[in-house]
Amino acid sequence: MNVNLSRRSFLKLAGAGAAATSLGAMGFGAAEAAVAARVRPFKLVTTTETRSICTYCSVACGIIMYSNGDFKAGEQAELVHIEGDADHPTNRGTLCPKGAALKDFIKSETRTTVPRYREPGGTAWREVSWDFALDKIARHIKDDRDANFVETNDAGVTVNRWTTAGFLAASGGTNETGWLTWKTTRALGLLPLDNQARV
Repeated sequence: MNVNLSRRSFLKLAGAGAAATSLGAMGFGAAEAAVAARVRPFKLVTTTETRSICTYCSVACGIIMYSNGDFKAGEQAELVHIEGDADHPTNRGTLCPKGAALKDFIKSETRTTVPRYREPGGTAWREVSWDFALDKIARHIKDDRDANFVETNDAGVTVNRWTTAGFLAASGGTNETGWLTWKTTRALGLLPLDNQARV
């Protein structure tokens, strides 16, 4: 069979063959994909699976976190992998670049893991206990509410409101969390209530 093959056609065919071979070598071939599909479950088989919500924005994508460590044996869990939750209705398994990099955020050496406090007029932050931080917050809330709570307006109508403080809720929680947040802030008399989803 006589085939006329020009130099240009030959180079195109050779280039396509080289590209296909390279892609196959990098793991895009059918055989490599099949092997990867079988190996992947074994990578996570000994880990603890925890479902959560991405911390970044108001989209509230579902994530699955995998960690090593047996809590019952007193071991501390170590996060080894994060991926999108395919069963979550918001993102259906996909994650944006920030969500995909959550593991690096969690393991960052500069991440704050304990509360810190800077005294009025001070310039240095110091680490404090959670009890100290929560007591301090509760004390500020109580003092401000006691000083600024309004029971009735100028017309004598009962209003029970507290307008000198506000609350910014997190949008990554569940409907139940949002309901509890709303009930708590309204029970305090807070009127300024907003959500991260609007920021």
